[in-house]
Amino acid sequence: MLFKRVSSHRDRFQREAQAVYPSVYGTALRLTRDREEAEDLSQEAIVRAYEAFDRFDGQNFKAWILRILTNLYINKYRRKKRTGTTASLDDDENLFEPMAPAEESPDRVMFDNLMGAEVEEALSRVPEIFRTAVILSDIEGMTYDEIAEATDVPVGTVRSRIARGRSALRAALERYAIEQGYIKQGTPD
Repeated sequence: MLFKRVSSHRDRFQREAQAVYPSVYGTALRLTRDREEAEDLSQEAIVRAYEAFDRFDGQNFKAWILRILTNLYINKYRRKKRTGTTASLDDDENLFEPMAPAEESPDRVMFDNLMGAEVEEALSRVPEIFRTAVILSDIEGMTYDEIAEATDVPVGTVRSRIARGRSALRAALERYAIEQGYIKQGTPD
């Protein structure tokens, strides 16, 4: 009986995780802007979620796992800021790893399909704390309360960060919008 319960627990987690993995990876990719870091962050979030699955309230798996992912990212980001960058084998000039051109990499193709390259570029220029809030709200569809819990800030701060992030994104995309004819120069958006 215990084996059956463990098996059904694992099966349920696997179904839930497979259903949301594209969002988990996409969010990790947008946060880290690096394919390998996104893969690592996604996998770590899945492992942490599995370990804590017995504490999941059953309400919204996607929001729950994105909260885990966001917390992992924020903790790693803070740690990197405190310790600075470290050298690795990847920094060795003599090592060569064959790679496709950047515009042909699978994550870039996926990213371009999800949103235009211009939007992706503009989003990457939005300051970190605002970008995270915009990604979680506008791309992943998390509520302000869920974002507040995930980022450990008050809801008012979440609202402010989203507003400022959207404003920065709007400003970054204005020239592109004019060039594409979405808006006319000199008109309010």
